[in-house]
Amino acid sequence: MRAVIVESVGTVTVAPRPDPVLPGPGGAVIAVSASAICGSDLHFYDGDYPIVEPLAVGHEAIGTVVEKGPETRRFAIGDRVLVSAVAGCGACDGCATQNPVLCHDGPQIFGSGSLGGGQADLLAVPAADFQLTHLPEDMDVETALLLTDNLPTAWAGALRADIQPGATVAVIGLGAVGLCAVRCAIALGAGTVLAIDPVAGRREHAVKAGAIGVAPPAVNAVLEATNGRGVAAVIDAVATNASLGDAMLMVRPEGTVSVIGAHDLKPFPFPALMALTRSITLRSTFAPPQRTWSALIPLLRSGRLDVSDIFTHQFPLERASDAYAAIATRSADCVKVQLVP
Repeated sequence: MRAVIVESVGTVTVAPRPDPVLPGPGGAVIAVSASAICGSDLHFYDGDYPIVEPLAVGHEAIGTVVEKGPETRRFAIGDRVLVSAVAGCGACDGCATQNPVLCHDGPQIFGSGSLGGGQADLLAVPAADFQLTHLPEDMDVETALLLTDNLPTAWAGALRADIQPGATVAVIGLGAVGLCAVRCAIALGAGTVLAIDPVAGRREHAVKAGAIGVAPPAVNAVLEATNGRGVAAVIDAVATNASLGDAMLMVRPEGTVSVIGAHDLKPFPFPALMALTRSITLRSTFAPPQRTWSALIPLLRSGRLDVSDIFTHQFPLERASDAYAAIATRSADCVKVQLVP
């Protein structure tokens, strides 16, 4: 089979790799019909995370079951499925909550070294009954791909932001996850969403979804928009030192900062005294896709949640290098990229 490989910083190839074998009696092998590039994949491409050896990447994939073990009971050969980006053992009491983050063996991510990458022709999926869900017949490919990671991340982050009906919420960073977070905040009842990003075109995407665009530096603008009080909640979809610092400054006393971006490996100088004296709640959320599907799929199918304009580009798998170069520009034109084997 072919797989997308990050060889080194800024270097992506499509290389032959051995076909995956069935990962145990409860596993399955998926023929990938589409995958996507996530902002987390760019951390390897940009050099934020070390690459010890060439890495088969990708954790957002949908496809068809072509092989399954005898203990895989929920799925049959030929079923169309989407794959949770985050994997658990599926057998412990942590996984029984449908949250792989609570797995006793620790959550694993496809395409990070411990499991195969989804930007490939084939993908081995352990504990398939836990990792997979059926792809609804009336759901388009792009929406299904967002359900593997980006949308669950945004939804969980919005839930953990303690959004109350009518509240004013800020979303920092308008990549695919941030744009999903804007929509999730609105779906959860936010009265006003301030969408912050340096790229005007990305702010325009958020405005079309019902938000108010704000250009950095944003702290003063947010405070002015809230009569100096600050917003009730901030969803930080970037998680750099700068964005985290801004989030702490623009949230109101007793507000919540909900972090769903992936920080680098350096420490963040947390403003502990300010957080204490203003009674700020800080939460970080690692995507629990399995837990979110029961809420998100009905919302999407009913039209109450619309993510139809998040994807902007499609490339064949063999042009993965061009796809990575395009999305790494972080432009208004290229927000989310689909790869098709």
